[in-house]
Parts: sequence; structure tokens; C-alpha cells
Amino acid sequence: MSALTDRMLVRELVENWALYRDAGDWERFRTVWHDDGRMMATWCQADVDGFIEASRQGWAKGVNILHFLGGCSIEIEADRALAQTKMTISQRAGVDGVLVDVVCTGRFYDFIERRQGRWGFVLRQPIYEKDRMDPVDPAARLSLDAGLLAQFPEGYRHLAYLQTRIGYEVKKDMPGLKGPEVEALYARGKAWLTGLAAAR
Repeated sequence: MSALTDRMLVRELVENWALYRDAGDWERFRTVWHDDGRMMATWCQADVDGFIEASRQGWAKGVNILHFLGGCSIEIEADRALAQTKMTISQRAGVDGVLVDVVCTGRFYDFIERRQGRWGFVLRQPIYEKDRMDPVDPAARLSLDAGLLAQFPEGYRHLAYLQTRIGYEVKKDMPGLKGPEVEALYARGKAWLTGLAAAR
């Protein structure tokens, strides 16, 4: 199989993740993962089946999270790949009595492997770069709890605020644009790609 074909297959995998997940197509969503795959999100850190079940439950309760993808950079060494994809996460919910949209810009940083001829996700770790919160009704007045907002890293501060307000426990040390968390992720990705380490 050519290097170009492998890149196309990895890119298709990345795109299918977002399309299947946002459509609630859980059966096909499961096919983009390997059995030991793991998802690291602000609101859920779990193996693939745990993440799908948590997503199903959220979907049933009306949790509204959508993803939009941009450019993708893919590195492949033998049967391992690292994919970085520009993305936005968009979530709508009521916060303190006001319906809001949060848009978070960042990258998906994916550990992907070919096993028995099939590429699949082993680990997906988002990198959260910046976000904002806006009332859906521009005339609405929104007053946030400054103390709660300050508990979260700058890159996903408003997303974490919203998710906390609707009942999720949010992880507070996810990688951002700069800092030790993202540097550690890059080092782990480099070791993974060269076959020196597991994804986690």
C-alpha cells in the first residue's frame, strides 16, 4: 500500500470520527477505534466503549456537542501514525439561565495504528487552544461566576464552565497551546511514532 493511500485512509478515519459521533451513529463510530482505544475529553476520559456509552447518555439527555475539522497533518512510520487536525468544538446549553454557545478552537492529536490491515484510533487527545462563550440571543445578559471560570485553563475555560454547570466533572490539566502538558504530549507522540512507547 502506498504512503499516499495510507495518508488518505488516516484522514478518512479522522473525518469519519467527527461525522459518526455528531450524527449519533454509534455503530459506525465504534468502527473507527481499536478495541483498546481511549478518548481523552474535558468531560470524559474513558476507553472507547465507556466513551460511547457516556456519549449515548448525553445524546439522550439533549447534550449538544458538534465538531468541525480543518487542516490535517499526518506522520506515518510503518504501522503507526500521528495525526494533528485543526478543529472546533461547539456546545450549546443553558448556563445560569441563559442559552449560550461555546466555541473552542484547538487540535485533535491522534495516536493511530494499523492492525491486521486496518487503521484505527488508539488514543485521541484534544489540544485546547482558545474558546469563547456567547448568548444565543444577543440581547441576553450573561454574568459568569469569576471564581469558577478561573479554575480552568485558558484554552477551554468557557467550555469547562458550561460543562460544569450542566453537571459534568471537568479535567483541569488538559494540554493547551503552550505549557508542560502539551510538551509532554508531543514527546509521547514522538516516542509512539518511532515505536519506543505505548500511546499511554
